[in-house]
Amino acid sequence: MDAPAVFTDAEVYQRSFDPQAYLKEFYCLSDSQGRPNTFLMQNLRSLYKMFSLDGLRGDTLVDVGCGPTIYQLLSACEHFQEIIALDYTDQNRRELEKWLRNEAGAFDWRPVVEYVCELEGDREKWAEKEEKLRKKVRRVLKCDVTKANPTDPVSLPPADCIVSTLCLEAACKDLAAFLGALRNIGALVKPGGHLVMLTVLRETYYAFNKQVFSCLRLERNTVEEAVESAGFDVKFSEVEPYLPGDGSADCEAILSLVARRRASVTG
Repeated sequence: MDAPAVFTDAEVYQRSFDPQAYLKEFYCLSDSQGRPNTFLMQNLRSLYKMFSLDGLRGDTLVDVGCGPTIYQLLSACEHFQEIIALDYTDQNRRELEKWLRNEAGAFDWRPVVEYVCELEGDREKWAEKEEKLRKKVRRVLKCDVTKANPTDPVSLPPADCIVSTLCLEAACKDLAAFLGALRNIGALVKPGGHLVMLTVLRETYYAFNKQVFSCLRLERNTVEEAVESAGFDVKFSEVEPYLPGDGSADCEAILSLVARRRASVTG
């Protein structure tokens, strides 16, 4: 499958992104043939590792570009008191809220939650973790990372930490937009607070449900430099190779990164 010739803009997501098809494609722990979802497992291990680092604690965590997913919050919810989830598309936020309210027809995250509980030492604590996460996600808001205040017209108090997984590279058409988005979301975190990111490297597209979505092709050093120029110091950075399998994406590696916002941001 070839990358789309044009950038997939926000309105395409709003109009035609199907959260249930997306979840089914990328967030089942194993496929219909029983093969493990190595991409998801890798990301869950990376998030567990990053949220175990010293200093990643606090009152408020903001998830930027949450999509319809919760996997990125499963390790995080052990270390923060409240979580605010942000996403651009209405249907993604509705899908997330369906799970938060434990409604019928919500995506079954139990296998993923069990996997994270196993990483933490007790697989049987999955129901407790689900309940904890449901209580801690206090707000689900619309956001646009291209705006100086991504949650405009709502203004959030600066958070202790922001997490953004597999979001900016899909939302930004070029490096300038990526840098701008990092500055915008960086303003949501207090000086001394943290940014936790998972970013795919050298990916130009991902596809599901007969639709292809563009992705900004990034290298590790480009992401690290962009994070630094947005006012952060990189504290942890690790790249794991990823072997593309079924043609649903052409990602070559995944970057896990933790950065700390400088006390005074210049530039």
